[in-house]
Amino acid sequence: MEIGYGFCSHFLIILMDFLFILLEKKTGTGKTTLSTDHNRYLIGDDEHCWSENGVSNIEGGCYAKCIDLSREKEPDIWNAIRFGTVLENVVFDEHTREVDYSDKSVTENTRAAYPIEYIPNAKLPCVGPHPKNVILLACDAFGVLPPVSKLNLAQTMYHFISGYTALVAGTEDGIKEPQATFSACFGAAFIMLHPTKYAAMLAEKMESNGATGWLVNTGWSGGSYGTGKRIKLSYTRKIIDAIHNGSLLKAEYNKSKIFGLETPTAVEGVPAEILDPVNAWADKDAYNETLLKLAGLFRKNFETFTNYTIGKGGDNLTEEILAAGPIF
Repeated sequence: MEIGYGFCSHFLIILMDFLFILLEKKTGTGKTTLSTDHNRYLIGDDEHCWSENGVSNIEGGCYAKCIDLSREKEPDIWNAIRFGTVLENVVFDEHTREVDYSDKSVTENTRAAYPIEYIPNAKLPCVGPHPKNVILLACDAFGVLPPVSKLNLAQTMYHFISGYTALVAGTEDGIKEPQATFSACFGAAFIMLHPTKYAAMLAEKMESNGATGWLVNTGWSGGSYGTGKRIKLSYTRKIIDAIHNGSLLKAEYNKSKIFGLETPTAVEGVPAEILDPVNAWADKDAYNETLLKLAGLFRKNFETFTNYTIGKGGDNLTEEILAAGPIF
């Protein structure tokens, strides 16, 4: 059985001689759901350290969104909700104490906090070897990012520094529909050093351990929010499986325009027409217009970082990372 770590919608801080990794909880991209999978051991869904010896979890529990939770879609999380689990913001019948997970009258941000050992395939103690895949999760409300892209090192650093996703309903107060947001290293409010420092640390860890970077979009396809549809969880799970079993490394790839992302031509269990986002849009002109709009937001956001030297590679590495962004 493979080992799952949670996913790198995260920030890094220096803590002695290793990286401290916090998978940010607010974005609603699917970190807890995707890392809880019966096909893989679970080390954790939130806070981890990546040292010279590998990865370890320092929390000992999970914090899952449970709006519209069902046994069919998320059986491990469903079964983890039992005595000892803390439920937040849920509505339940006062007589039967049965929870209505579809009720969002208090907030959509309903939560379940439970010990990690409530997950049957939790790896105890929560330690593991160096990861071979680093997955950046984004919930793209514009619907123009591919469901999965293979990233080179410069692209991984670019998208890590950018920290793009969408704030979705129920993750922050006042958010009723997805809004594009950039949060450096996916946790700008918490980091102490300049984001480029953490990007260089991540790159060094990935390069020394032969890890491959991936960008996985759990957001919309076939149109932006309001016209397109959210990418099915079952498709994203298939993509994660293909990353872990190595089949995506052997796939054929096309390079997308503007963002220059390497997108596979086929993933087992995922409709081919959604792998290249333009194919899922009925209105191609609207797609191109939206793609340019998002690219402009990326470029504007990254202007903040263009005057900083990144990593030991100096100006050369900095130029490589700038070139890894959208070109138009």
